Amino acid sequence: MSDGPQQSHQNTIVEADRRVPRIEVRRATKLYEGAPAIQNVDFDLYAGEVHALVGENGAGKSTLCKAVAGAIQLTSGDVLLDGNACQFQSPSDALRRGIAMVYQEDSLVPTMTVAQNVQLGRERFLTTFRRINISAQQLLQSMNFHVEPSDVVATLGTAKRQMVEIARAVYYQAQVMIFDEPTASLTPEETQHLFLLIDDLRRRGIAIVYISHALEEALTIADRISVLRDARKVITAPAKEFTRARLVEYMVGRTLAQNHAERASGTNRRGERVLRVQNVISGTMVKNMSFSVFAGEVLGIAGLVGSGRSEIAHVIAGARKRNLIHGGMIYLGDRPVRYRVPSQAVKDGITYVTEDRKVSGFFETMTVDDNIYSSWLASLNGRKRLLYSKQQRDQVATDWVSRTRITAINRLSRVIELSGGNQQKVVVAKSLAQEPKLIILDEPTRGVDVGSVEEIHEIIRGLAREGKAVVVISSYLPEILKISDRILVARNGQIVAEFDPRDATQEKIMYAAVH
Repeated sequence: MSDGPQQSHQNTIVEADRRVPRIEVRRATKLYEGAPAIQNVDFDLYAGEVHALVGENGAGKSTLCKAVAGAIQLTSGDVLLDGNACQFQSPSDALRRGIAMVYQEDSLVPTMTVAQNVQLGRERFLTTFRRINISAQQLLQSMNFHVEPSDVVATLGTAKRQMVEIARAVYYQAQVMIFDEPTASLTPEETQHLFLLIDDLRRRGIAIVYISHALEEALTIADRISVLRDARKVITAPAKEFTRARLVEYMVGRTLAQNHAERASGTNRRGERVLRVQNVISGTMVKNMSFSVFAGEVLGIAGLVGSGRSEIAHVIAGARKRNLIHGGMIYLGDRPVRYRVPSQAVKDGITYVTEDRKVSGFFETMTVDDNIYSSWLASLNGRKRLLYSKQQRDQVATDWVSRTRITAINRLSRVIELSGGNQQKVVVAKSLAQEPKLIILDEPTRGVDVGSVEEIHEIIRGLAREGKAVVVISSYLPEILKISDRILVARNGQIVAEFDPRDATQEKIMYAAVH
């Protein structure tokens, strides 16, 4: 991304300092069972600026914004809107006052259409489906979001649901918009369109909070950046005063070497073939796809959303059926397999880490320990037990919480109460607790902070060193280049290119993905 939007607004903060902040938070504290999620945090936001919030998972970014948006109540502290103290009782209360939040995990109604979700809460008293669809279509087209307004949300993928969330916030014409990881599910082209949209909103005087783990995005789009660490604010300064390295140092409290050009290729020795996919066809998304996965390697699969990369993972893991006639073959070792349900794949040592953790990654009302233990019970080791064992649960959960470095205020907290990155670690831990021999990870570091990304990458490399076969599906090309021993590119339901990471570049991969 160029730094044009930032340069065009260098005078925003100087002008804004002469006005009353649109939003001001004073000494905000939120406690959960006595432990602070945020503590004595001050924050302000002016009309016509983008204020980025960055920090590791659990630093308090989403908690602070949920307090502003009325989703939670502060334990202590004040929120001021245009200089007046206010206390929102619900998100709808905040929305009526002009504050909208696009959540990291979508809050759409799955049984309703795209158009109905966009206008939910602001419907006309008398209207028709046709009028709703036309209005939504005009809005979506103006934002360059390719989503059909008549589609039911439950049928949409993660990226398109994120687009609907963003469109709804724009439809509300809020004067304060909070974006929580808005590009996590978007392609580079869609991200570019979003940045242009945000720049347009800023020119209209909309105040925008931008939460992102992609530090380059914060440096590009923001006027100011605030860093949170360990529930406290560390610094607020103009974006032009930061570099990526300086941001990371403020976030983690130490320097962190993270060179995406360095990669692990060559450190893993490839063993026998574990999986062979041969001419597999599944509906309209997977068309004649073929590839192999070997023990001791990390196979990276790149491609745009809708290229069939996630769908072939679903077929392998038993969550999606390939065509009954002329649907191709899948071999586990030398044995042909066709799984009707995921439990059959789990029994054979195949596990899939979903890209959509909220919908299908964990049991949100269960604790961290129970989530991990439930997955272990589904494995061959767990099936040998006839009775629930608290001691066994504690042992299994403690092991995997430690190995994946899950950080929770309380181990007995419900998973839904954790930060997005720690929720992702729970999903990874659940899958690895089954001791699989083939692991498929779909967007494994989406919504994960820079410190935890390295930890997850090391887990992935460690699995390959142990002789396991690992498949990583990712939209983030530096990640694919860094951790893969081989790289495949999917397009239109087929594998169209294969690269040795030592010879590959982001440009070569993207060219193969779109041409």
